Amino acid sequence: MKKAVVNQANCVACGVCEKVCPRQAITIFHGIYANVNEELCVGCKKCEKACPASVIEVVQKEVAS
Repeated sequence: MKKAVVNQANCVACGVCEKVCPRQAITIFHGIYANVNEELCVGCKKCEKACPASVIEVVQKEVAS
């Protein structure tokens, strides 16, 4: 299952990812960094492509069993 992951230390909290996410899976946490709700994220890569700081990556995640 693919999910977006944010390098929060380098995120500039611009909000671009939040705007392009079709599932509203990304929110800007206290104006500091983007936070991904993994339950809503479908790994579509729209945020990864739109991020001007290149701090979002869609990666393969383990499925909890």
